[in-house]
Amino acid sequence: METTAYIALSRQGTLRREMSAIANNLANMNTTGYKSERLMFVEHLERSRSADFIADQRLAFVRDVASFRDFEEGPIQQTGNPLDLAIHGDGYFAVRGEDGRDMYTRNGSFRLDNAGQLVTQSGLPVLSDGGAPITFAQEDSTITISGDGTVSTNNGELAKLRVVSFENQHLMKPTASSMFTTDQTPQTVDRPQVSQGSLETSNVKAILELTRMIEVNRSYASAKSLIDKEDERIRKAVNELAKTQNS
Repeated sequence: METTAYIALSRQGTLRREMSAIANNLANMNTTGYKSERLMFVEHLERSRSADFIADQRLAFVRDVASFRDFEEGPIQQTGNPLDLAIHGDGYFAVRGEDGRDMYTRNGSFRLDNAGQLVTQSGLPVLSDGGAPITFAQEDSTITISGDGTVSTNNGELAKLRVVSFENQHLMKPTASSMFTTDQTPQTVDRPQVSQGSLETSNVKAILELTRMIEVNRSYASAKSLIDKEDERIRKAVNELAKTQNS
């Protein structure tokens, strides 16, 4: 198989992985706080040896080297639920993972568990700026969370949410439920912008993702056509060579 076919196969492989990323983005377009995924590619240029191409035409051997997250803020949706929180601008809520390690999220869809702790929908404790879970007493009511993350009830100020940022968001590793982990040292956001009764929706733009899906599908079909043509060219060359030797 010549270079041309290898190039087309490399393109098909990267297109399949890109299609998987697009499909995952579309599947999470309604996931609170979800950040869309993108792939990074590099090209290695090689002069084509195929007779089907102009002598000076060059084709690119494509390789996907990494994926990254688009951390653009998603649209803010009003819910009216006092335990729904959204962060405008920089920052992540800190929660305590099942393994005891801190995790970080912009999915502020919280609730109270049976013990009165403020937790995520999956039951992970939401942390205060002191690093402890936030617990409400039975007599606490009328929960109010101010713009700086201060949590208050009818009995007064209770705690302040821990909102942190990181030097390089792209070093954060995504997990389930729009959660992230990282080995970076979190930096406290001094003046967070927390909105009560709101949620940050996914930043996936459905129209753009569907457009990308169509483009990927067309590119994949084009690469397949190239492989088919190259295969036919080689078979013709082999047949002609066989005829020459037999004559």
